[in-house]
Amino acid sequence: MIDVILFQPQIPQNTGNIGRLCAFSNCRLHLIHPLGFEISDKNLRRAGMDYWKSLIVHDYKDWDEFTKSSTRPENIYLLSTHGEKGIWDANFQTGDGLLFGNEGAGAPREIHKWVGGNRLTIPKYSPELRSLNLAVSVGIAVYEAIRQITTAK
Repeated sequence: MIDVILFQPQIPQNTGNIGRLCAFSNCRLHLIHPLGFEISDKNLRRAGMDYWKSLIVHDYKDWDEFTKSSTRPENIYLLSTHGEKGIWDANFQTGDGLLFGNEGAGAPREIHKWVGGNRLTIPKYSPELRSLNLAVSVGIAVYEAIRQITTAK
């Protein structure tokens, strides 16, 4: 199982789609507040449909509570456009966490510092483009981690 960690997500449709992906792929979802929407938001429910009830979701009031929690994964990779190596070069293991910044500002400097060398990027082939949609990025990273874990067996 892989853990997906969202730092202060802002767009309910992205979080709903990510929740649906997590339910489908048997991943735990960690939400670090404040969120840019209410969990009951109709857009979140629409995107996550009835999958939301199948999720294992952990909520944290802030980054500090997350870092001190016994429910957080021990090994965490931050996915960022500033990552030092691509996701294809990581060595994902069961129980790893994939951390994503929010749609507007990404992850703050303190988080980049906290993860140290565990910063990964999704390779891009159009340098003029900034980044992918959050839900798309999560899907790519989750399935690369699953691919690595299942082929390593």
